[in-house]
Formats: sequence, structure tokens, C-alpha cells
Amino acid sequence: MKLNGCHGGNYVEPYAGGGGVALNLLASGVAGHIHLNDLNQSIHAFWHSVLHQNAGLCERIEKTSVTVDEWHRQRAVQEQAETANILDLGFSTFFLNRTSRSGIIHKSGIIGGLDQTGKWKIDARYNKQNLIERIRSIGASANRISLTQMDAADFVQEYVPSLAPQTLIYFDPPYFLKGQGLHQNHYKPVDHAEIAGLIQNIKKQSWLVSYDNQPEIKELYKRRKQLVFSLSYSAQRHYEGQEVFIYKDNLIVPETEAPSTWKAA
Repeated sequence: MKLNGCHGGNYVEPYAGGGGVALNLLASGVAGHIHLNDLNQSIHAFWHSVLHQNAGLCERIEKTSVTVDEWHRQRAVQEQAETANILDLGFSTFFLNRTSRSGIIHKSGIIGGLDQTGKWKIDARYNKQNLIERIRSIGASANRISLTQMDAADFVQEYVPSLAPQTLIYFDPPYFLKGQGLHQNHYKPVDHAEIAGLIQNIKKQSWLVSYDNQPEIKELYKRRKQLVFSLSYSAQRHYEGQEVFIYKDNLIVPETEAPSTWKAA
């Protein structure tokens, strides 16, 4: 953001999820305003609760017991996501994220297992006081956080044009290969192609994209600068994989990324 004239400007995540990078940039002052968008009903409900019902969400965290029975109750809330009260759904999303393996709220089991015989127990990631403090801190910055619930393609076409040039947009779409198992709103090949075209048509703002390293994705962005890197995944099971960063043509990249690491599409 500093190298590309975006320091103190906007940082945008059209696929926000947990928004960890965005919150870090906001807290450090690198971003003056962050824009979080996620089409997923449950993710949006969580962020809405943090920004607009902060006290109620913190009270739920404080008073709710962290048990296997409660995990099942909160899973039931997710099954009625379309009609659930937004705070109920927001808390359910938070509870399941903190108590489910890899933080996956759908298609994932409890930390420690149903019988709680695993090395880690259900409350291993649920330090109530620490979590409440973090949520209150985010709530205190609510006036510098914009939240939307739009399809990413609509977001790019309708929302992004109104943002100032001093904006960095980080796209983290659903994985191409394993998206269906990890993302509730997964993409088909035609969706990946559509968003790739829209992203590469963004002229005014800076942008970068990350994906699982698949030839189909590299082909969609074949005219753009790409960096392939390895990392360890822990969703569902541990394994080594590769991802690819894709950059807007004129984006200045930090020198820590040596030229020798660039891979041709």
C-alpha cells in the first residue's frame, strides 16, 4: 500500500471472510478505511453483529457455555440461515468458527471430536475475555469500516468504481480445485472466468489476486505478472500446496519478492 500510493487510503476485500489482513491494516494506520464484502449470509451476519450489535454479541460470547451440546445448537442455527435473526446467526458463525476444526463452519467437526478425547478440546480457541476485547476494539472503529453483502462480480461493477484511486483491492476468490469442499459459495469455471475478466478491467484502483496454483487460473490471467509460492494448508487435513499471486500490471511489488521467484503463466 505504501509503495503504490495507498497508505492511509482504502483497503478492500470483496471476499472478506475473517478479514484478518484488513483489520491489521486498519489498526496499524496503513489503511484509513476498510471495505469488507461477503455474499455469504453467515459471514455477513457476523460482521453486521460486530459493527452494529457489538454489545449484544459480546454478551452472547460471555454468557454462552462452550460445550458439545451448544455446538450442535449453533449448527442448527446455520441450517436456518436465511430466516435466522441476524444476531443469532452472527453469533452462531462466530461460535462455530472458534470451535470447529480449521474454523470451517460448514462440513467440519468439533475441535477434540464429539467425545472430546482429542489433544485439543472444544474451547482451545475460545478465550472469552480475549475475544470480547478484540470484538470491542473492532466495534470502536466501526465508522472506518464499510460492510456490504454483494456478489463479487456485482461488487466490482457497482461498488469499486466509486472508490478513490488510493485504494488497494485484494481478491481471494474460492479455490478453483477444492473450492466446493472449502467454500459454501463455491465457483464454477464460468464464474472464475467472469470475475477474472472484471478484475483485469479495473483501471483506477490497485489490485492483486490470490488463488490455488492451477493451470486454468494461470491461463485466465496469462497476461499478468504472477508469483507462485508454497505453503501448508490445515483445512480438513494437513498438506503442502502452492498458490499464485497475480498483480495488476503497474503494481509495484516489494523487493522482498526476488525477481527469480516470478513464474511465467
